[in-house]
Amino acid sequence: MDGTDPEQLLASKWDLPFALFAMLRVAFGDLPIWAKALVFGLLGSVGVWTAVSWLRGRRGRVR
Repeated sequence: MDGTDPEQLLASKWDLPFALFAMLRVAFGDLPIWAKALVFGLLGSVGVWTAVSWLRGRRGRVR
């Protein structure tokens, strides 16, 4: 890879998080605040539930 190929694009490590943030901003930008709170609350509770059940399963395998 000598960098002379014009078709090759090098991406930084922040491209994916930036694109995801921009997509979420566009998707949820026009929603009222109560709808945003509902969506993020549901996603947050699913994340917490997943983490707790993963930790319980991990603890159960150790014993």
